[in-house]
Amino acid sequence: MKTLILGGVKSGKSHLAERLAAQAGLEVVYIATATVCDEEMGARIAGHRARRPEHWRLVEESLDLARVLKREATENRCLLVDCLTLWLTNLLCAEDEVRMTVALEELPLLLPELPGHLIFVSNETGLGVVPDNRLSRRFLDLAGHLHQGMAAQCDRVVLTLAGLPYLLKGGL
Repeated sequence: MKTLILGGVKSGKSHLAERLAAQAGLEVVYIATATVCDEEMGARIAGHRARRPEHWRLVEESLDLARVLKREATENRCLLVDCLTLWLTNLLCAEDEVRMTVALEELPLLLPELPGHLIFVSNETGLGVVPDNRLSRRFLDLAGHLHQGMAAQCDRVVLTLAGLPYLLKGGL
C-alpha cells in the first residue's frame, strides 16, 4: 500500500500519517526530510519527535530520498516520509538543477518497485494565491508536478482539511 497525504499547514496530515503507520501493524521507519533552519522550525521538529512512539526508527534525509527508500523498504515495514515539500525545498536550496530534476523524476517512478507500506506527507500548495516572485511560483509548479506524479503511483491519496481526511483515491 502506497499512500499520499496532502494538506495545508496544520491541516492534520502528519497526525493522519502517524495514525495510519501505527495501524499498519508493521515496523515503522520515520523518514524526516526537515532540517533545523531557525528556532520556529526547531520547535516544529521537536513537536513531531515528541508525538512519535519511541520504538519507531528515525532516518533523517534532506536530499537523497530515493536512496533511503530503496535501502529501507521491505515487505514487513512501513515507511513514513514527512514531508515531500520540505524535501523539495531542500533540493531547490541546494542549487543543483540536475540533481533536483533527476530526484523529482525518479521518486514517482521508483514507487512501483518498492515493497512494503509507504506513506508520504506533503503540503498541498496549489490552493492559494499565485505568489508574486519567480522562486515561489517555481516551487508551486514543481510541487504540483511532484504531487501529480506521486498520486498517479499511489494506491491511496488523501487530502486533509481541519483535521478531517477526504479520500481522493483508494480507500481508508
